[in-house]
Amino acid sequence: MNYMGTFIAVADDCKVDYGKTPVPRGSSRSVAQIQYEMLAEHPFTYTQEDVLFESWFARQDLEVSEAEKADLREQFFSKEQPCLRTSPLTRTHGWGLVFDEEGRIALCAKDSPEYGKYLESEELKVIKALRSKRA
Repeated sequence: MNYMGTFIAVADDCKVDYGKTPVPRGSSRSVAQIQYEMLAEHPFTYTQEDVLFESWFARQDLEVSEAEKADLREQFFSKEQPCLRTSPLTRTHGWGLVFDEEGRIALCAKDSPEYGKYLESEELKVIKALRSKRA
């Protein structure tokens, strides 16, 4: 399920022209905040599966052992999960996602010089994030 050597570009209908840091909405952290914190603080550390599971798990407010968490992860991926092309980071916050050859992810702001380089890259497969609304 992990992308390798891929760049997920910002969705065509994203309303921001820059990498916007997600802000809190209400009392709990949003998926966008959790994913942003993971990837901004630890670039090229997590895979897509890590980000999807950890962002789900963080919102569950569970206190479990590592073994129980491993079981939850297995259950989580026993059902099909949407990929990071549906992440709010790529759809509404202006962040592209760069996947290295091992599937580890880093953020890339839409307004950064690197973003244009990744779009033109011949080494990476370039795909767009999914639109937020139907055309």
